[in-house]
Amino acid sequence: MTVRAALPPASTFLAEAMMAEPETTKTAHRGTGVFFGFLPWIIFDVVAGPSTWQLAAFTALVAAVLLGVPEFRRGNARVLEVTGLVFFAVVSILSLVLDRNDLLWLETYAQPLSNGIIAVVALGSLAFTPFTESYARESVPPEFWNSPLFKHTNRVLTAVWGGVFVANTLLGLLAVHTRLSGDWLNWVIPVLLIVFAVKFTSWYPGRARERTAHRVR
Repeated sequence: MTVRAALPPASTFLAEAMMAEPETTKTAHRGTGVFFGFLPWIIFDVVAGPSTWQLAAFTALVAAVLLGVPEFRRGNARVLEVTGLVFFAVVSILSLVLDRNDLLWLETYAQPLSNGIIAVVALGSLAFTPFTESYARESVPPEFWNSPLFKHTNRVLTAVWGGVFVANTLLGLLAVHTRLSGDWLNWVIPVLLIVFAVKFTSWYPGRARERTAHRVR
C-alpha cells in the first residue's frame, strides 16, 4: 500500500504487474512450457543421424501430434507446434515416397536443416510477437500481457532460444564439413546449449523483475 501511494499512476501499474507476476512468470517461464514446445525438434536433433533420421522424423512427428493436437482443439495454434507438424510430416512423407539416393542431401543435412528452420521461426517471431509469449500467457493474467516487463522478458527469452538453435545449426554444419568429432558437435554441445536455455528461461524472469523493482523504488 505504501508503494502505491508514493508512485505516480504509470509506475503504480508497473509495480502491480511486478507484484502479480512472480507466481505466474515463475510457472510460465520455468522452461517447461517452452521446452515441451521444442520437444519434437529436440527429439529429432538428438536422434537424427546418417542412418536414423527417418526414425527421428517419425518419432518427432508423433511427439508433435501428441503435443500439438490438444492445443489446436483449444484454439491455440502456436507457431512452434504448427511448424513442427508441417516439417516432420513433410520429412516423414519424403522418406516413404522417395528413394534413399534422392534423399542423401536430407540424410546429410537433417540436423542443421531442422535447427535452422526453428532458429528462423524463433528469431522471426521477434518482428511480430515473440513465440514465448503464447506460453507465458497461459498463466499470466491478460491485464499484464502488454506490460513493459512482460514484453521485454519474452523478447529476451525468444532471442536466447533462437540463438541456441542458430549455434546448433552452425555446429551441425561443422560436423558435416570438418573432421571434428561429430558426437560433440551433433549431440553433446547442442544438448548442453538446450539445457542452458531451459535454465536461463527459469532464471531470467525473476532477475528481470528484481531489476525493474529496483528502478521503480
